[in-house]
Amino acid sequence: MNFNLLFDNLTNPAFLFFVLGVISVRLKSDLEIPANTSKFISLYLLFSIGFKGGQELAKSHFSVEIIWSIIFGVGIACLIPLYTFFILKKKFSIFDAGAIASAYGSVSAVTFVTATSFLEMQNTAYSGHMVAVMALMEAPAIIIGVLLIQIYSKNEVQSFDMKKLIGHSFTNGSVLLITGSLFIGLIATGKQATDIKPFTTDIFKGFLAIFLLDMGIISGRKLNDFIKNGWFAALFAVVIPLINGCIIALLSGYITSNIGDRFILAVLAASASYIAVPAAMKIAAPKANPGIFVPMALAVTFPFNITIGMPIYFLLIHK
Repeated sequence: MNFNLLFDNLTNPAFLFFVLGVISVRLKSDLEIPANTSKFISLYLLFSIGFKGGQELAKSHFSVEIIWSIIFGVGIACLIPLYTFFILKKKFSIFDAGAIASAYGSVSAVTFVTATSFLEMQNTAYSGHMVAVMALMEAPAIIIGVLLIQIYSKNEVQSFDMKKLIGHSFTNGSVLLITGSLFIGLIATGKQATDIKPFTTDIFKGFLAIFLLDMGIISGRKLNDFIKNGWFAALFAVVIPLINGCIIALLSGYITSNIGDRFILAVLAASASYIAVPAAMKIAAPKANPGIFVPMALAVTFPFNITIGMPIYFLLIHK
């Protein structure tokens, strides 16, 4: 392990603001980011990363590598919920197992944004089409998770419209904004992009730090609920992302030689959704307990990835 790389990540101001948020909750402070402000910052981060991804995509030539990256990403999103579901259903109800499997097969846009910031710290570039890969990985895991619940719960599952579920997955606010921003960035000229660069680029890290402060506050509040679910949930929330991230860090070398793209794929495989999946499960599987899978993804997997996971995946790719 390169401890300098780990130290740089742990002393990153954005991460330290996350820690500050957790500490503020443990100290019972009244520190809080207003809901409207938090939502605006979320929208800004997704807009910025999508727009910059579109600009990068406009500069690159469409290639077979892009197609394979998309297929590889979607394949990851389908495979992870399939194998994790059968591990989870030994300890959780069918509904909770399906929801957790969906969360870990789907991706976290916030983790993606943090990963791009990590690459910037390492002076490592990534391709613009990775934004599209991330967006396309959101829905498949949700659909597979719901299908597994439907198959294994027999008649207990609430009836739902699959077309509506798929539509909801793709029209989810975070997915729609980042893909829409990607398209706008793709068609914008260099001059038009430069005109808004102070907004899309210069203030990005500051907004990311405040957003992670808010994530820290939310995570701190959910820790107590999570602890009540015992050791298995905590172990799963660390070990499975680590396994997924390490395997994809190695296998991605067969898809692309781009270090940044391989790192993004590994981080996406290791991440877990705590925005799109809860919204989808509320419709398709209301018996699933969000008090289990949301804290797992947000309070354990997310901080693990941004502290220890990312340096490990990055080092594996460089070997």
